[in-house]
Amino acid sequence: MSGEEARPGGGSSEARAAAVGDIHELMRRKEEIEAQIKANYDVLEGQKGVGMNEPLVDIEGYPRADVDLYQVRTARHNIVCLQNDHKAVMKQVEEALHQLHARDKEKQARDMAEARQEALGHRLGPAESRSPPQAFARVNGVSPGSPASAAGLQVDDEIVEFGSVNTQNFQALQNISSVVQHSEGSPLNVTVIRRGERHQLRLVPTRWAGKGLLGCNIIPLQR
Repeated sequence: MSGEEARPGGGSSEARAAAVGDIHELMRRKEEIEAQIKANYDVLEGQKGVGMNEPLVDIEGYPRADVDLYQVRTARHNIVCLQNDHKAVMKQVEEALHQLHARDKEKQARDMAEARQEALGHRLGPAESRSPPQAFARVNGVSPGSPASAAGLQVDDEIVEFGSVNTQNFQALQNISSVVQHSEGSPLNVTVIRRGERHQLRLVPTRWAGKGLLGCNIIPLQR
């Protein structure tokens, strides 16, 4: 901490780089777990399509002879453990994104304070010293009846903030996906720019008749 105070600019950028590196490592771990979960589901599929809940005894109560009971039980146990690991990793991703967001907000506050000081030195008004928010993604599809539609999201809305994700910490669409997965049933603050005006929306990721928890398609903006 003392090192960051001694070199606020360098320390802050190093801390941010470390946080981004942590997120990349967590995402790598997440993908590994997902691959292992799929492999175990493939094992179940290879055993007469047995899933997680099908009985392993016949109608007379005897162990089924048409499947490898040891393989099925092992795969089911592995899936349960891996799903718990996946949930824990996704929580760490969300916490890391929040920390990154907090660092960026602190830096933004410092930058704005410096900008105000500079503006005063040049006798500039507040409007001249304040830059408009930058969008990092755009909505290019919204399904009728979806959670996104209910929240008021529209095609061509440019996203400035999506929960804890903003221009400063946005790396890829997976950032948004991670926030959505951990916010099912909970409202997310989404800020968009629509025809030059800023709009604040409350979007609740929810399971609905369509695919996913949002019912919209988002693409990154190329700057």
